[in-house]
Amino acid sequence: MSLRAGTVSAPVAPDRLRNVDALRGFALFGILAVNIWAFADPYYASPESNPAFDSGLDHVVRFTVSLLFETKFYLLFSFLFGYSFTLQMAAAERAGTAFLPRMLRRQSGLLAIGLVHGAVLYYGEILSTYAILGLILLACRHISPRRAVQIGVGLVAAVGVVWMLLGLLTLAEGGGAGVAASDAAVKLTAFGGDAAATLGFHSGHLPETISALVALQAPSAMAMFFFGFAAGRVQAFADPDRFRPLGRRILVFGLPVGLIGALAYALAAAYAPGGGVETFAFGLGQLTAPLLTASYVVAGVMLFRTAPGRRIESALAPMGTIALTNYLLQSLVLGVLFTGYGFGLIDRMPPLAVLAAVPVIFATQLLLSRWWLRGHRYGPAEWALRAITIAGIPPWRRRG
Repeated sequence: MSLRAGTVSAPVAPDRLRNVDALRGFALFGILAVNIWAFADPYYASPESNPAFDSGLDHVVRFTVSLLFETKFYLLFSFLFGYSFTLQMAAAERAGTAFLPRMLRRQSGLLAIGLVHGAVLYYGEILSTYAILGLILLACRHISPRRAVQIGVGLVAAVGVVWMLLGLLTLAEGGGAGVAASDAAVKLTAFGGDAAATLGFHSGHLPETISALVALQAPSAMAMFFFGFAAGRVQAFADPDRFRPLGRRILVFGLPVGLIGALAYALAAAYAPGGGVETFAFGLGQLTAPLLTASYVVAGVMLFRTAPGRRIESALAPMGTIALTNYLLQSLVLGVLFTGYGFGLIDRMPPLAVLAAVPVIFATQLLLSRWWLRGHRYGPAEWALRAITIAGIPPWRRRG
């Protein structure tokens, strides 16, 4: 795969890329598999495991989620955000409109949607972070694909090394897990209470959570923005057969290395949460997770080129076509299930039952997405964001 500036060709295809939409749908499955724990388990992302669910099976479930999903799928979503940025560039060119004002409006709209989402439905939302990071990508839109990859690699390396050094420092100072029982009790009371208590928790924790996301996820997400931008500039998904040799190398090298890093992080997160061990393992995971994410991308694209894979692609694509709506819908459904907005099931379902709910919710979204797109060009959230982007009223119903 050549990333020299001279080999760049601007994306010109006016139609959506189904493989990109399908990958975005797949990313939503992984995001759901991670985010559900922030609603179902008051101890999620804390220095302690939930003492109410402490069996061997419970730990195996948490280990599996950490191994296969955590720190991988927001990276995939970030990569696809960077790729879609180049498609937005092409769309502005086709429409004959200035790209900069168009994208500034789009990022402003995304920021507004993200802040409302975080304050009302899910304090851990990432859309507002994407909106801010997108401005950096906007400022760098004229760099070459090769330069974008170099910046991405530098960010990944810096983030991984910093977290690993912090882990070693914590171990040297004898640091261990903090006490999380009081924080978990606050969340349990809020989510187990009424709608007002849940709303207060989300809105009250949003500022500190955004700060945490900036430290934990923003640099890696920015790196994936650059990787996706580079892939978009060379139209990697428009003609994936051109990059088949690179894909094989990613699977041969990236998959095992990515799995080793994921295994280290999963073991630490499930069996040694908090303290220096998990911090070091998190840093190692930050170094290797992009390789595992790249392996997911390559494997998915290769699968979509087969007869069975085309059926999977067809099933996933509608979900990814209205990804923003589905991301918000996931938060709404999880809120109804686990918080004071609905049934208040937080801390009442064992980890295996929580994990089993993921494919049920996702399958329902797949069916709803296909049904919705039969009569509409955009999801509700996509329609609102597009209206802000084009400073006009896009069509609501699908013609014909």
